[in-house]
Amino acid sequence: MTMQGKITVIGSTNVDITIRLSRLPEKGETISGGDYYQAFGGKGANQAVAAARCGAEVSLITCLGNDHYTTLLIESFINHNIQTRYVFVEETSFTGTAVIMTDKTGNNYIGVAGGANEALTPEKIEKALPAIVDADIVLLQFEIPEATVRYVLDACSRLGKKVIFNIAPACVIEDSYFAKLYMVVVNETEAEMLTGVKIDAPSGVEKAAEVFLANGTPYAIITLGERGVYVAGKEERFFVDGIKVDAVDTTGAGDVFCGSLAVACTQGMPVKKAVEFANAAAALSVTRLGAQPSAPRKEEILDLLAKQGLHF
Repeated sequence: MTMQGKITVIGSTNVDITIRLSRLPEKGETISGGDYYQAFGGKGANQAVAAARCGAEVSLITCLGNDHYTTLLIESFINHNIQTRYVFVEETSFTGTAVIMTDKTGNNYIGVAGGANEALTPEKIEKALPAIVDADIVLLQFEIPEATVRYVLDACSRLGKKVIFNIAPACVIEDSYFAKLYMVVVNETEAEMLTGVKIDAPSGVEKAAEVFLANGTPYAIITLGERGVYVAGKEERFFVDGIKVDAVDTTGAGDVFCGSLAVACTQGMPVKKAVEFANAAAALSVTRLGAQPSAPRKEEILDLLAKQGLHF
């Protein structure tokens, strides 16, 4: 399988500070004895790294703060062969920071201070339009200002670009924007928040996906953690089963899924194949610590798929 294609990712960059505990604390409780590690994250940066590790040509539009992380982050992007021309630096802000607590099974709590991500304005996107024009697929998330998200969606619609929109964290957006997308990707919690449909059974997942389709989205993809993925399109609906692995950290799994999905889509793969590829990438990622460090290479993904009897 040849892995290439031009993807422009628009989104956040964070520094992830993680403490791994024996279990997650209750309200008001302090738990000692955890392991500490620090890695780079942010939904935009995570998805860009995931796509780049799959062999795609990736441009990242993001905003960093003016601090000691700036040079380190840019060096990391360059080392992943990510185009940094539109990595902006906000002189008066700090780089976005996420504080993560995770337990031994990979469940987590996450709090984010947006910092310079809040300065990724429509004006900056206007300067970065050449990267959007050049893209085969645009990959978009929240963790950046809502006005910027709307500007990107309008610009991509005007330019005829395919957009994969990972609506995370969940944020209400006008129904009219869904018709401007190629794919919506959300997890169960986000699907419930955005559709108002309780997802407590397979029928709930299906009903939630139908809400997105009714608003004009060609494909609605709902990730279900270890249970797999549900996909609804105008002419097809199917589940992709989860791949059993020993999870140690689920942080960034959704981002790995999205980045890998975008790469597969640039190859013109059928949607089911693309989702199977992304599902395998996400499964591999949860067996490792950290959001960006956990993103697998394409060879690893193809090897896992082959072990499942799926050949690409």
